[in-house]
Amino acid sequence: MTGIRDHAGALAEALAAAYPDAACELDFRSPYELLAATILSAQCTDARVNQVTPALFARFPDAAALAAADPAELEEIVRSTGFFRSKARSLLGMARAVVERHGGEIPARMDDLTALPGVGRKTANVVLGTAFGLATGVVVDTHVARLSGRLGLSRHADPERIERDLMALFPAESWVAVGHRLILHGRRVCAARAPACGSCSLESICPKVGVGKKRAPGPAARGPKASRNKRKAKA
Repeated sequence: MTGIRDHAGALAEALAAAYPDAACELDFRSPYELLAATILSAQCTDARVNQVTPALFARFPDAAALAAADPAELEEIVRSTGFFRSKARSLLGMARAVVERHGGEIPARMDDLTALPGVGRKTANVVLGTAFGLATGVVVDTHVARLSGRLGLSRHADPERIERDLMALFPAESWVAVGHRLILHGRRVCAARAPACGSCSLESICPKVGVGKKRAPGPAARGPKASRNKRKAKA
């Protein structure tokens, strides 16, 4: 594991140099707002979510207000984020559970968050790391999942297995920042279909797994290799 840890360390340094101020790009003022915005961000850009949430939070400023929302009105507000019926159900279920189980306050524990409707580990890690400053894991969205493979950090396709690999390679105090930086790099440089390798600040240390003919520097995870099917991360 020494070789892959050194590789991970070099990547962390390069990412920190490229994105020193990386942060969540969703607009929020409270854990409630970040949780709702993250639910809406599934298969939607942060920019679009940021266009929708001002009206959403003006109408429903806290979990108690959202729990009492009319489903049809809520659907109309979030319509432009896509999958609006499903997202409205998740928002309503989350808010009602927060009111019933936690007195209207967003909980700051992984188990409590992932027990809420519409909330998986990715969403919980976003809220815990960004709103509460708690490094409980690494956010693994589609960008992080893709880059973890290309950078030789994980051979898995399952988001939770990828997260375990990343947690083993990076110190806990860097988990939140590493997640933010990988997401930004995936959005701005290492795109799914056409990665801009020629202008990439990681080019000299990237093994480009699945891109060109280079191979990973070493085993990043134990167990069977992931399939070559397109990798997806759940919320």
